[in-house]
Amino acid sequence: MAALGLLGVAAALGPGLAAPRYRPDWASLDARPLPAWYDRAKVGVFVHWGVFSVPAWGSEWFWWHWQGQHDAAYESFVRRRFPPGTTYAEFAPRFTAYDFQPRQWAQLFQRAGARYVVLTTKHHEGFTNWGSPVSWNWNSVDTGPHRDLVGELGEALRESNLRYGLYHSLMEWFNPLYLADKQNDFKTQSFVLKKTMPELYDLVLKYKPDLIWSDGDWEAPDSYWNSTSFLAWLYNDSPVKDTVVVNDRWGRGCSCRHGGFYNCADKFRPGTLPEHKWEMCSSLDRLSWGYRSNMSLPEVMDEMSMIEELVQTVSLGGNYLLNVGPTKEGVIVPIFQERLLALGRWLDTNGEAIYESQPWRVQMENTTDTVWYTSKGPVVFAIFLLWPRDNVLHLSSPIASPGTQVTLLGFAGTLEWQIQPGAGMLITLPSMLPSPLPPQPGWVVKLEGVK
Repeated sequence: MAALGLLGVAAALGPGLAAPRYRPDWASLDARPLPAWYDRAKVGVFVHWGVFSVPAWGSEWFWWHWQGQHDAAYESFVRRRFPPGTTYAEFAPRFTAYDFQPRQWAQLFQRAGARYVVLTTKHHEGFTNWGSPVSWNWNSVDTGPHRDLVGELGEALRESNLRYGLYHSLMEWFNPLYLADKQNDFKTQSFVLKKTMPELYDLVLKYKPDLIWSDGDWEAPDSYWNSTSFLAWLYNDSPVKDTVVVNDRWGRGCSCRHGGFYNCADKFRPGTLPEHKWEMCSSLDRLSWGYRSNMSLPEVMDEMSMIEELVQTVSLGGNYLLNVGPTKEGVIVPIFQERLLALGRWLDTNGEAIYESQPWRVQMENTTDTVWYTSKGPVVFAIFLLWPRDNVLHLSSPIASPGTQVTLLGFAGTLEWQIQPGAGMLITLPSMLPSPLPPQPGWVVKLEGVK
């Protein structure tokens, strides 16, 4: 309450008063308003890229499954593919990024309709995609690509007017400092003071991100990670204090409770409209976040699945962050490009119902899960995922008036409608011409003058 009171006083006294300073505790930090750009953006692309892209098998958790769990399938894979005695560190020189073209990536993400992009700066393996001053010889400048991947992509994204988010894992599976702290029940903080926090501060000061996507927090409390002290600095004194957005993975028990927007869990789907801003992260490869060379077509999300996830997420007030895993050379494989471009084409026509929208009083038709709603001020958008066979769309939730006007996004002219007996509207859609090609998934009717 004290933090909320301070914010209220600052607002009442007007722009002459300096912005309130946030204390390093959750009551104060959680009271910070979320910068508006994030909710308006709605759509982002996630990129999982690292040394795990070299074996490109199983998932980005390759090292843990192989040498943390001693999974027989992973051990067999390494025996078949690599010389005896191979270590995970020996994969790093093969992480070449030879074909990495950051401007091509940025153009692809822009054409996909993304408004922000989140890159893995460091996954749980500890390898950093920039020249971290505290990750000697285990970073993309000293070995592998010999390039600042974080910096190059950031520059290209900003040229394309895309917001830049940095994923960062707090923990590292096999870092001796982390394992020592863990052995001490996290009562010591050598790893945090010598590795995690120096890297976080370095990322913010060097790249000035719009978003920090924290992960790898679940084994230790936020007091071990010094999360609240870092966030207080981030919100009070950092170069991005007024614009930066963060998620909720800042220590055991923080998820879905503290931070900026909530991720709650990977591929999280709430059943009803949450009170707090949230994000669904999903992956085009249904089985992995990192690239897998043996990925098969049925394991890749199809266009319909993407649109369904996007529509349901935005209707329930969330942002949609869709992941791709590039190859070790820095190629986003054609099937991922095709899916991203399909998403972009859909948004080119229907983005008015997505970007900068708000949840409506009803999020989904109560008779079906194939019609979802968003709104912008007095305008309501009904997004229907299946085209009705009789070309008549039944909507039970909107209350029409004599002045109600109905249009179909991407289609010229207005549509005829009538009051549905009982409640709602019957909207006559344009006849679809017979076509051997499957129709696009999802259409939007724009309703003006309804309640």
